[in-house]
Amino acid sequence: MSRFIQLHLLTAYPPANLNRDDMGSPKTAKMGGYDRLRVSSQCLKRTWRTSEQFKEALAGHIGTRTKEMGVKVYDYLVNKGIDHDKALEWTKPIASVFGKLKQLSKKDKDALKKLSEADRKKKELEEVEIEQLAFFDSEEEKVIFSLLDKLIERDSAPENDELNILRQKVSDVDIALFGRMLASSPAFNVEAACQVAHAISVHPVVIEDDYFTAVDDLNSGLEDMGAAHIGETRFAAALFYSYICINSELLIENLGGDKALANRAIRALTEAAVKVAPQGKQNSFASRAYASFVLAEKGDQQPRSLSVAYLKPVMERESQDFEADAIAALIKQKDSFDKVYGDCADKRYELNVPKEEGSLNELLDFVGQ
Repeated sequence: MSRFIQLHLLTAYPPANLNRDDMGSPKTAKMGGYDRLRVSSQCLKRTWRTSEQFKEALAGHIGTRTKEMGVKVYDYLVNKGIDHDKALEWTKPIASVFGKLKQLSKKDKDALKKLSEADRKKKELEEVEIEQLAFFDSEEEKVIFSLLDKLIERDSAPENDELNILRQKVSDVDIALFGRMLASSPAFNVEAACQVAHAISVHPVVIEDDYFTAVDDLNSGLEDMGAAHIGETRFAAALFYSYICINSELLIENLGGDKALANRAIRALTEAAVKVAPQGKQNSFASRAYASFVLAEKGDQQPRSLSVAYLKPVMERESQDFEADAIAALIKQKDSFDKVYGDCADKRYELNVPKEEGSLNELLDFVGQ
């Protein structure tokens, strides 16, 4: 198996707001002196790992990223007949394995006496949440709930030697691919085997505003012809370049040497990247799209993005076909790197929808073996 698998994708989206900033506007970046549309790598990774394609292909090997595993543990204990105070006592050391727990302020603790029993319990439950999101491997979850059954049977809190829950080698592919950081237990961090670039438009963009109104169905209009709601949303359309680099050796290592599972993970990730669109404002824009072009590369050579192909953007005044010009620029940049640095990959496969060349199945077979 080649060490590095690199994917270069060109995907065209119609008017959309795939990934918003804090003002609700599509995210952008300045590149080559021009404003480009952008979809963050965080958005892309979450889109792929939570997609139906990914979850179906890797059922039983998907982790849980949450701050609230302690709440799940507490609920399990209470549902098994453990009282509130004891459930809290047992839950805290288990949850704290994955990170620092939230702490109620002195003011909040003083106010507990004034609350009803139900509200007091709800407030105290905040202290079993960890402060930051953490990835829980499914095998670690099994260890947790097996431990809970032991605690219930013997009716006592966990001992220190029973809190060895964390695993250095995981069984869940999303953790193996995208990594895990546990600030309180760095020995059990997982280095990401997959690097994902922010997707960026190959051409300049202008963010536009959509002014819209909504009409009340029960308003006959005889007295009031006005709209029941007026709003505004922002959007833009773009052809995006996306880049993914997978270290297959590290992925296998993260998965404890399970090469077959690593291959399944690479295939599933590739299919999701090619077919699954970010979910932002999908009900408003239906901006679902498949990649129009994919260049897949395998080899042991140092990876490199081909984003520099679009440092000079594809411009409308120079192009009659953004898609064809973007594909040509990508291939030209790949060839230029090869000419100057030597072959940057051992093997390549192209899926080219405009030319009806290649197929998804062949692409998956290429990356997943």
